[in-house]
Amino acid sequence: MSDKQVLLTPYSLGDLELKNRVIMAPMTRSRADNKYNAPTDLHTKYYRQRAGAGLIISEGSQVSERAVGYVNTAGIHNKEQIEGWQKVTEAVHDEGGKIFIQLWHVGRISHPDFHDGKKPLAPSAINPNAQSYTYDGFKDTVTPKAMSTEEVKETVQDFKRAAKNAVDAGFDGIEIHSSNGYLFHQFFNKSSNHRTDEYGGSKENRARFLFEVLEAVKVFFPENRIGVRLNPSLHGIFGMEADEETIPTFEYIVNRLSDEYDLSYLHLSEPFNDVSDKDFLVSNIAEHFRPLYKGNLMINAGFDQDSGNKVIEDKKADLVAFAKLFISNPDLPTRFEKNAPLQDWDQDTFYTTGKKGYTDYPSLEDES
Repeated sequence: MSDKQVLLTPYSLGDLELKNRVIMAPMTRSRADNKYNAPTDLHTKYYRQRAGAGLIISEGSQVSERAVGYVNTAGIHNKEQIEGWQKVTEAVHDEGGKIFIQLWHVGRISHPDFHDGKKPLAPSAINPNAQSYTYDGFKDTVTPKAMSTEEVKETVQDFKRAAKNAVDAGFDGIEIHSSNGYLFHQFFNKSSNHRTDEYGGSKENRARFLFEVLEAVKVFFPENRIGVRLNPSLHGIFGMEADEETIPTFEYIVNRLSDEYDLSYLHLSEPFNDVSDKDFLVSNIAEHFRPLYKGNLMINAGFDQDSGNKVIEDKKADLVAFAKLFISNPDLPTRFEKNAPLQDWDQDTFYTTGKKGYTDYPSLEDES
């Protein structure tokens, strides 16, 4: 192994020893094509192939039936799903890998087709004017149902049960998907949260749901086995409209996570689109939030081998999560080590069923 690539050096993540800092990012792949929305043998092979990552973060896995918003996504709320994930975690561990599950609730980025005709749940009854990927293809979102205070509390318990299920499934830890315009992010953002109870109004109230979930899930996972994902500069996507309070809200969240919790990591995304013309947003997320967060900082979105090494060398992050590169290069750390050519991904197969574009990308060993 090259001693010149900091990406390939071991890293202590709480009480977990990672063999490298090349993290497999969570990615929806829509392969749970069965009536239980449970992982299949294809999932087991897919994750086994990528166990060379320092850490795998699974695809977003819904914590309840009300959390679903995309077709064929594997959940973590029924017996069949737990059993399916058990095979995945065993396979990853057999290869010497580590794996967290990403706990997911899409909120309003859903469709009544997934909920027996009922409206999706959200902080407020505001249509994101986005699309949900259903069994009949993409459909426009609808105006969701504003969650009652009781329904918010029930959803906290859904996450708690999902954490218990993740223990039973053998995961090394969990990541809370509080990013990318989904339920937690909808609470954070003033354009999607018009509530007047304790979950709306001030930035402290809009962040309350996240901290209640953290308190709930740490009953089953210690804090140093819990990660949190945030996307502070998301704007113009998934119905998210940022404003002057957006970055201060995330600064409040990050400061509180740093001061009050000993998390496994904080997982931040660089902007998905150009926000340089938005004075109230941040174009360089790692640089802005690194001084605020004292713990392990993971960064993602658009990194390659060179930029991944550099962001760590510059002490702006400790770990780098790669998504599309891991789709088409199951042995990505090995390719980085050997400076080998990288394979291109087939975007047409990102969300289809079957092995094509999923488990049929060859490793270097297969090519030799």
